[in-house]
Formats: sequence, structure tokens, C-alpha cells
Amino acid sequence: MNLPTESCYYFGSFIDGQEVKSDDRATLEVRSPYDNRLVGKICCATKEDAEQAITVAQRVFHETMKKMPAYRRSDILRKTADLLESRTEQFANLLVLETGKPIREARVEVDRAVQVLRFASEGAKRIHGEEIQLDSARGGENQLGLTRRNPIGVVVAITPFNFPLNLVLHKVAPAIAAGNAVVLKPAEKTPLSPVFLYKLLLEAGLPAGALNIVMGPGQDLADPLVTDPRVKRVTFTGSGFVGWKLKELAGHKNVTLELGSNAPNIVFADADLDAAAGALVRGAVVTSGQACISVQRVYVQRPVYEALLDKLVDGVKALRVGDPLDEATDVGPMITEAAAARAEEWIQEAVRQGAIVRAGGKRQGTLLEPTVLTDVTPEMKVVCQEIFAPVFSVIPFDDEEEAVAQANDSELGLHAGVFTKDINRALRVADALETGGVWINEASIRRYDHIPYGGVKQSGIGKEGVAYAIEEMTELKFIGIKLS
Repeated sequence: MNLPTESCYYFGSFIDGQEVKSDDRATLEVRSPYDNRLVGKICCATKEDAEQAITVAQRVFHETMKKMPAYRRSDILRKTADLLESRTEQFANLLVLETGKPIREARVEVDRAVQVLRFASEGAKRIHGEEIQLDSARGGENQLGLTRRNPIGVVVAITPFNFPLNLVLHKVAPAIAAGNAVVLKPAEKTPLSPVFLYKLLLEAGLPAGALNIVMGPGQDLADPLVTDPRVKRVTFTGSGFVGWKLKELAGHKNVTLELGSNAPNIVFADADLDAAAGALVRGAVVTSGQACISVQRVYVQRPVYEALLDKLVDGVKALRVGDPLDEATDVGPMITEAAAARAEEWIQEAVRQGAIVRAGGKRQGTLLEPTVLTDVTPEMKVVCQEIFAPVFSVIPFDDEEEAVAQANDSELGLHAGVFTKDINRALRVADALETGGVWINEASIRRYDHIPYGGVKQSGIGKEGVAYAIEEMTELKFIGIKLS
């Protein structure tokens, strides 16, 4: 399968292997965040389409997927990985067009997506239970206990705009590896790469109807997708406001929520300041700061505060902002002008409240300069909420206890970073931080696709990372055998 070369794509939903679109339906445009050119449009699904997609997914699950042997599921995922890898440059360019991320970042996303597929291919062959020694209990003599992991059924996956290829695969690939069927609702701003991924999966041998895509706004499709009793798991990545609403709609269903954060990063006086500065600047601007583990709060011990601040400011000023197709570009546009304007307003509000802009702060359309703020206070939005933009605040602290207290002073908790040469302090602080993950001598932005990934507090519930997602998309069953 080669990506078409026309300048504008037009896709409907895909149900049971067939595209569903018509001229009498509502459509949405997909525009380049950088220059607003029309990249494509989608034909929006109806409530009836969503219900039909679930009907098909349930049928294909029972007739095909739950019976498919592990080696076959593994082969499909491995072949998809090979196909995607062979089309890296095509997919990377498509990601640039619909997300605005720089081409170098887009290639990284494709490479990570390939790895997710390969992890899932391997994971399909490693779904197993265990033998339980029943004679550990009185009366358990001459009995055998086994556990097995069975696919859960129909999985609904709702995905965000910022990593439309990799984060789709973090839900779809483990679901397929486990033997489930999926209904995917991709972000309406970035629906194109999921469609071409879907076509690769079919080319690799995935049965029609094992993956169905419904297009359109989340507010129109969430209710029929999430409330349907035939759906056994809902997995969502996006804003906290939407995520917790979906959990309410889902009722007693199994739910995975990967939500936002305002990641704290702590730099102690003994840290390698050059390494820390480089990691923090990169961690603040990946995908124009539109990643839930982007560096947002940087706490620096006072003896090195001014020295590190100078390095951070210099690092930010050296970044090149502009055309995401230019190989030299470090930071591209935000997803919409409204998103960039909101972040700019938060910066200006912080300045009115006493903050100082040390670098950046200016906006031109969707392009927001990477911004360093100081003299902030905990109640400012740029500190206490998720800004989801290339903006971070640098805050001094005196001792370890103060740093941990400030970092934990948040309703959010996904990833954190700690920079120090003292391994005892590193592990002590890592244990004390109220986050789902902690990096030592690396910024909070770092994520590998096979590690457990998920937040605490208002940052979500459940875990992603291929092996962990497979566990969440299977049900553990006990089987007891009485021996003669």
C-alpha cells in the first residue's frame, strides 16, 4: 500500500472493511497547523454508525479474533511493523501535515510506532497464566489450579491529536495481540495517519471488522461508544475534563484513562547542569509542548539557580521555530491558533501577576515561541494547571523536603524528573514524588513504549505500555481441577 499523492484526502468511517461516507453527511476539514492549507476532510459518523461498528466488532471477536492462534496475531502485527517501517518517510510527512510537528520528530514517532507493533507481536506469544499450588490450603490435596488470560471482547479506543500514529497503536496493537476487536475514534484534527495505519493492518492480514474506525467529534460519538453494554473496555487518552466524564458514562466498564499533567522536574546543586539544561529544554518543546509529560515546572536548588537559568534561557533562544517540513526546525506550530492564543494569554496573565518572561513569550498565528518564566507563584495557571504548550517555569528551592512538597502540590501526577549525582537522594525523592513515573537524570518527557505508563491522582487510571495494556485487555480466569 502506497500513500496517495493527492493534496487533499477525503475519508469516511471504516466498518467491517467498508468505507462509510456520503454527500449528505456533515464533514470536517483537516488543515495544516502551520500554514492552514487544506490537507483533507472527514465524513462524520452517526450514532447508528457507532452502533453498527460495535455490532461488527462483537461478531468478528466471537467468530474470528478470540479463536485466532497467537502465532497468527503475532504475524499480523509483525508484518504491519515491517510495512510501516518501509513507509517511514511517507508517514512522517503525513504526520507533519496534520499535526505540525517537525519532520525530525515525526520520524521518531513512526519509529516508535514500529517498535510498538513489534512489542505487541512478541507480546501476543507471551499471554499466559500460572499454576497455583492448591495444597498450600487445607483440603487442597490432589487438586490442580490454573489461571488463563482470555481476551476481553470489544475495546473502544479514543485517541488524541498529538501522537496520532503512536498513541493509536498503544491501544490498537495490544488489543489485537490479546485477541480482541476494536472500535477506534481518532482525533478529528488528526485522522489521516490512523486511516493509513488501518490499511496497513488489513494488508498484513487483519480480518475485516477486527478494527473499525468511526470519524467525527467526540461529543457526538462518545455516548454511543462508551455506554453500549457490548463494549468491555474503554481506553482514552486526552484531557482530564473529558476523561473523567467518559468514566462516568462508562459506568461499571473497565476504563483506562491517560490524562494530563504539569510535570515537575527537580534539579539539585550537585547535578550535571549542562546535561540537565539540555534535557529540560528538549523536554519542554517536544511536539510544541503538547505532550502530557512535557517539562512544565523546573525546581532548582538555590546555589545553582542562576547558573542553570542562564543555560535554560540560552538553550531556548537557540531553538529554531518555523516550518515543520524544514529539517532545521526544532519547534513547529501548535495544533490550532486558538490553542496557541490560550497559552499566550496564560503567559500574559502570569506576567500581570508578577511573573517575568526570560525568553520567548511571543506568538505569530499558531507559532508560539518557547518560553521561560521566573518569579511565578503556585496559584498561577502556568504552574498549577497543564499549559500544554512550549512554556516552563523555573522556581528556586532550598532543600529536598521543600522541593518534594512543591512538586507534589498538584492534583496531577504523571511523570517527574530528578537530577542529582547522589543515588541515595535520587531514590529517596523518587519514592516521595506522587507521580506514576520518575526519571533520574532525565527529564519527565522520556517514555519508552514497553514501560508501564500511567498517572496517579487526576492524571488517570490504569497503565499503558504494551505488556501492561495486554494485561488490562484480558480477563484472568481461574480453572480448578480435582484429580482422582
